Amino acid sequence: MLRRHELSDAEWEFVRPLLPRSERGRRRLDDRMVLNGIVWKFRTGTAWRDVPERYGSWATLHTRFRRWAGDGTFERMLRAAQARADAAGDIEWLVSVDSTIVRAHQHAAGARKGGSASRGLGRSRGGLTSKIHLACDGAGRPLAFTVTGGNTNDCTQFTAVMKAIRVPRLGPGRPRVRPDHVIGDKGYSSKAIRGWLRRRNIQHTIPERSDQVRNRLRRGSQGGRPPAFDKQVYKRRNVVERCFNRLKQWRGIATRYDKTAESYQAALTLASLLMWA
Repeated sequence: MLRRHELSDAEWEFVRPLLPRSERGRRRLDDRMVLNGIVWKFRTGTAWRDVPERYGSWATLHTRFRRWAGDGTFERMLRAAQARADAAGDIEWLVSVDSTIVRAHQHAAGARKGGSASRGLGRSRGGLTSKIHLACDGAGRPLAFTVTGGNTNDCTQFTAVMKAIRVPRLGPGRPRVRPDHVIGDKGYSSKAIRGWLRRRNIQHTIPERSDQVRNRLRRGSQGGRPPAFDKQVYKRRNVVERCFNRLKQWRGIATRYDKTAESYQAALTLASLLMWA
């Protein structure tokens, strides 16, 4: 019987071939049961100790999650899902970039090693926050993301997000890393970003900020031409907002409870993976 917050049969059939197989050692707890418990925990935002016993020991779930997060299993599963979609011609390479703030719960503080910056936490008047910087395809599915403190400026993470786009080929060939077109809001309007995109022959639609327009007009003919801007293409930027909306349906993502950036990024990767199902 399918319970709320669990994987549907279609989602499980999508994920099952991507899971790592263990052929040595004693028989471990059923992967679907474990993955259901992990998904239930992050979709509800509950503590590990409060996960229902029907999914097995909470310690087993936590150990399996930390292992898969640490060895890159979730990342490999996401890349494999993207590779299958790209091979089927299902990825629209009109990429939208944006960020969203996530409030960090008090339980997210207090990790033993490193400062708050290394854990992707930033302090402001509202308390501790994290920021998700994300690039999605034309259908609003995550291609790549980074997690920083909430007080990090969007434009400083643009190249990091773009460089994180890496969709492998199912056959021979290099991974695809270059989109056809990039859409961003005024927060990404800078000479450095536009130059970075031009050097890679990537078309882009990014509106100018009002202060940039005034400075260009004030300089007259020396201000140069305004950057090209297509209003109809820019209207499609809303897919990244819808992507964030879907990710934040997971309460464990809408509010960060994880002390380490690794665990929070793994939860984001798992939620992103299921958006490709």
